[in-house]
Amino acid sequence: MSVTELQQRLQSSNWQDPPEGPLAHRRPALDSRRQDLKFTLHRKLLDKINLEALASIETQTLRNEVRGALSQLIDQEQTLLSAVERNQIVAEVLDEVFGLGPLEPLLQEPAISDILVNGHKQVYVERKGRLELSSVTFKDDAHLLRIIDKIVSQVGRRIDESSPMVDARLADGSRVNAIIPPLAVDGPLLSIRRFGTDKLMPADLVDKKAMTAEMMQLLEACVRSRLNIVVAGGTGSGKTTLLNGLSAFISPKERIVTIEDAAELQLKQPHLARLETRPPNMEGGGAIRQRELLVNALRMRPDRIVVGECRGEEALDMLQAMNTGHDGSMTTVHANSPRDVIMRLEVMVTMASSNLSLLSIRQQVASAIDVIVQTARLSDGTRKIMSITEVGGLEGETVTLQDLFVFEKRGLTASGAVRGRFAATGIRPRFYERMLAMGNALPAEVFDSVMEVGGDD
Repeated sequence: MSVTELQQRLQSSNWQDPPEGPLAHRRPALDSRRQDLKFTLHRKLLDKINLEALASIETQTLRNEVRGALSQLIDQEQTLLSAVERNQIVAEVLDEVFGLGPLEPLLQEPAISDILVNGHKQVYVERKGRLELSSVTFKDDAHLLRIIDKIVSQVGRRIDESSPMVDARLADGSRVNAIIPPLAVDGPLLSIRRFGTDKLMPADLVDKKAMTAEMMQLLEACVRSRLNIVVAGGTGSGKTTLLNGLSAFISPKERIVTIEDAAELQLKQPHLARLETRPPNMEGGGAIRQRELLVNALRMRPDRIVVGECRGEEALDMLQAMNTGHDGSMTTVHANSPRDVIMRLEVMVTMASSNLSLLSIRQQVASAIDVIVQTARLSDGTRKIMSITEVGGLEGETVTLQDLFVFEKRGLTASGAVRGRFAATGIRPRFYERMLAMGNALPAEVFDSVMEVGGDD
């Protein structure tokens, strides 16, 4: 498509001027003269090209044509600019046209795992587990709202005063949450939890010292032996990353059904059916929750069911599925310890059916879940598996738990890094006989291994 053809698509766009805040981590601050030039270029580009009509045609050819049109406009301005300044201005305008404006450079930086926007003047990022204030800003709240609307509209969702909260995702699977006034008092809030284009495999987690090779061997045997696994931890502790890693051990011959609020799992198996919940429509109806999807998934002949996160009534259906032939299912739960997992599941099942006695709920939990893997993000920003715990069954009215591996914290180094060790408890799990029956024997030394980790590894 030539510049001449683009010029023929004349229709006013409702975009406003690009933001005046600098992108300091990528390019130097623009002085007022260059800032005015950038505004002028953006307005003239809108007069030449219908950007809304071209938004769905994000091809490299189109970017090159728009870049050429911008270069022509810069030449017409007859302003003295260095090659670096010229490229910076063109790049910023292209980010507004084809990307997410000021956020685009942050999304291109692999080291950033979280982007947290607190109104148009404040954007925090997380690098290597630590939050820091960036120099990125938006022009105003209206500019930020346009970026939010651009994100959510791409996945068929909406955000406005009648529906001021939304969960969505980016094309790379990154999770997005947005909340706008009147619920957000000081301006729109946007949170982006990023996921790499290539998921971390179990070997990568071992290399990053999130767990030991022996722990990985045990978890691999658990998945291959079709044990039901719950991954627990707090926000940002690496639950989804670990769940993605564990899925690598599932046979490609098995049919997997995933259920999520916002699709972010990156399973690579060929026989995969992905389901995603639906929010209510403008009239408040039409919502499809995880529980309904889970019930429907049981009719889809799954070999395994993977629920992105159990957080409500769907916990009862998940436990029943685990107890009725869908062995090898996996899910995540927000909890700070394996014992907290049991208590949270009890509460969630009670939400689904208040008629069940506490003993009946505990019987369901004890018979359904085989392994709880506890994750945590430590004070130095690193993420580790804190324990691998066997659910032993029910003794009296208590669900018994037995740690197989634990991470023992031993203090901090001078640089603030956490020191400690991964240690096996020496106990062979009750489900080991099931592993042997399925041909997944483990060396005896797996259950006696110890590995020290610290800031100088």
